[in-house]
Amino acid sequence: MAAVTGDPQARYLGGGTNLVDHLKLGVSTPGRLVDISKLPLDTVEQTEAGLRIGTNVRNSDLAAHPLVRSGWPGVSRALLAGANGQIRNQATTGGNLLQRTRCVYFQDITTPCNKREPGSGCSALEGYGRYNAVLGASEACVATHPSDLAVALTALDAVVVVLGPEGERQVPMADLHTLPGHHPEIETTLSHGELITAVELPATPLARRSTYVKTRDRASFAFALVSVAAAVTLDDDGTVRDVALAWGGVAHKPWRARRAEQALRGERIDEDSIDRVVSQAVDEELRDAAFGQDTEYKRPLLRGATTAALFRLTGGTDREGPR
Repeated sequence: MAAVTGDPQARYLGGGTNLVDHLKLGVSTPGRLVDISKLPLDTVEQTEAGLRIGTNVRNSDLAAHPLVRSGWPGVSRALLAGANGQIRNQATTGGNLLQRTRCVYFQDITTPCNKREPGSGCSALEGYGRYNAVLGASEACVATHPSDLAVALTALDAVVVVLGPEGERQVPMADLHTLPGHHPEIETTLSHGELITAVELPATPLARRSTYVKTRDRASFAFALVSVAAAVTLDDDGTVRDVALAWGGVAHKPWRARRAEQALRGERIDEDSIDRVVSQAVDEELRDAAFGQDTEYKRPLLRGATTAALFRLTGGTDREGPR
């Protein structure tokens, strides 16, 4: 840790599935890489409160773990929706959460990008905008966060365990990433040198009834146009007792859809009412959204993907929604 904390140009290297790409593109040019892949942080442990997942647990191992599949199925589905088998075999839990945006301008060093070079401008504002954020964006940045796992963990109230020079601290998953504001180059609430050592998942009735729906341009190795992590508990008459929703592909961070959750609680969901009820809840969440000509398609896509996720959880015939 001291090797990174004491050197502003140093970075941790885990699975390398994101960082190595950026090294090749010239997006990232660290002066030193500190390999953490051999640290003994690769176990999945059941705790009194739920599950503790080491930062070096591979995505493929976590997706297939029987405890995850039974107690947190939404996490397993999110992991299986990400990338392809080869990358999941290499990618780590902590590294997945710290992926950087796949905005085409961020990855093209010949174009201005405030995230890559603060103050240079945002090419996506007037450029190709199909993947742009519609919630929480700013004039400085309209990029979206790419992680599927992060969306599922946000919905299920996971906690990220972080180790730094001043000791260990816990960060709610919803607070790990930041919105761009005037400083899109600041992507998380971690200080330089802090290391994610684990993720803790609480065991709850919501978590046991969770899922993940991802819409994308192709079925494999594509990032989300929009995605939905959902969890729900119902009363005997089908009324929503509690619900958790998080969206991907819409913001600089996984977006916890709390307005939509509030709108859904107490509503009765069945095959006849679900389209109307969910669409109204989604529209409530999108009250402050900023759509453009290139991103207006995300509005109906969010309605459809959220409906598909909740329909799956409430006992209806599975609706995968558009891919």
